[in-house]
Amino acid sequence: MFATVMAAGLLSGCVEMTSMPPATTAPAQPVSAPVSRSGSVTVSDFANVVSRVEPVAERECRARTSGANCDFKIVVETDPKAPSNAWQSLDASGRPVLTFTVALIADVQNTDELAFVMGHEASHHIAGHLARSEQTALTGALLGGVLIAAIGGDATTIETAQNIGATVGARTYSKSYELEADQLGTVIAYRAGYNPVRGAEYFTRIPDPGDKFLGSHPPNAQRIETVRRTMATL
Repeated sequence: MFATVMAAGLLSGCVEMTSMPPATTAPAQPVSAPVSRSGSVTVSDFANVVSRVEPVAERECRARTSGANCDFKIVVETDPKAPSNAWQSLDASGRPVLTFTVALIADVQNTDELAFVMGHEASHHIAGHLARSEQTALTGALLGGVLIAAIGGDATTIETAQNIGATVGARTYSKSYELEADQLGTVIAYRAGYNPVRGAEYFTRIPDPGDKFLGSHPPNAQRIETVRRTMATL
């Protein structure tokens, strides 16, 4: 996941905004020529990236999954206090939601970076990472609780063990999930007409998590290399 404005208007897919005026509707189908743009990313730029990336993400989703909801909803969180972040979630109906904070949109330096982040978040849904993380967290919690109960732990100790087990379980594959999302996100951004290698330069400006034990994200250099290797195959 990444750390980044809440949405309005309907585009290809869906973009909702809370306090911003609706952006001009962009063409529903992406064109083939690259549309990289440097400098501050505007509301219009955001709308254009959505109009190009969402249809590609939807096609990849339908081609790579069976029965999954591939109707992505793009959301911009307008709370000025929200930290730079972007994440994938599901709404009550099971529709995939990609949320970007205004801080992240301000942080990206060009449309290639924004397109890459958007493709990355869509990839988490396509690969089923949310459900897989929830399952490993549940398994970890159960195992932690069972082990402590077996040695006579009290209710408080068992609960603590379950919480620790859930954390360990959720993070067991989180780094590989991020690299998988970087790989497919590269494909999506590229097929939408953007430059993923340039987009991955975003990693050169954010804190490097290194290779911490139980860390949720892989080292930035590894992520950039994943993008470069994937691009070499396209």
